[in-house]
Amino acid sequence: MTSRPPSPQPEHQSPQSSTSGYPLEVIVNEEIPGPSAPRVDSSPLPQSSGLKRVWSAAFQDETDEETDEERGPEAEDVWVVESLCGLKMRLKRQRVSTVLPEHHEAFTRLLEDPVIKKFLAWDRDLLLSDKYLLAMVIAYFSRAGLFSWQYQRIHFFIALYLANDMEEDNQAPKQAIFSFLYGENRAKRPLFHKLRFQFIRSMGWRMRVSREECEEIQAFDPELWVWGRDRTLLP
Repeated sequence: MTSRPPSPQPEHQSPQSSTSGYPLEVIVNEEIPGPSAPRVDSSPLPQSSGLKRVWSAAFQDETDEETDEERGPEAEDVWVVESLCGLKMRLKRQRVSTVLPEHHEAFTRLLEDPVIKKFLAWDRDLLLSDKYLLAMVIAYFSRAGLFSWQYQRIHFFIALYLANDMEEDNQAPKQAIFSFLYGENRAKRPLFHKLRFQFIRSMGWRMRVSREECEEIQAFDPELWVWGRDRTLLP
């Protein structure tokens, strides 16, 4: 009987058994050149449980609060108890001012500026700088949002120009501010108007100041000498 030749051994043999009876695994490490293809998960995306929408709404609220803080505080009306009789309560509307002591300090510091002193002495008829127009300067300082040490001479004249622009029917006298600052030189007027526009924008376009607010500003330091600039007392 003819013997059959032995069959060739396969390239990868099946796991062999060790002497202990447990199978041995053959681990082949092969390196494949190039980057591996990204794994794509074919399973459908889970449906949103609504948490993201709630979180987004909360984040939007926080963003709005931060935006409000950057804009600075605005004057608000509050209701306070004026009298209480039995079960009847009478409420009185009271406005909360946003003018801080630091704004008064910045204004008082600028009054010591020699150019501003000269201007106030020059305006003897109080056409440009009576006590109400000067009180509006402090109100504008409180709305512009700058630090007290940032207010300089030019901010005083810009705020005073805006006060005249808002309150005075005759617009001609306010042009004297340019004459006092720059004389006959008209080249610097465009820069003044550019700074004026930036100042208005920093106030959030809130330029109206009530007479009540002006009187509250004057009551903070009633002994300040500029509050004596009253047109009704002129001869």
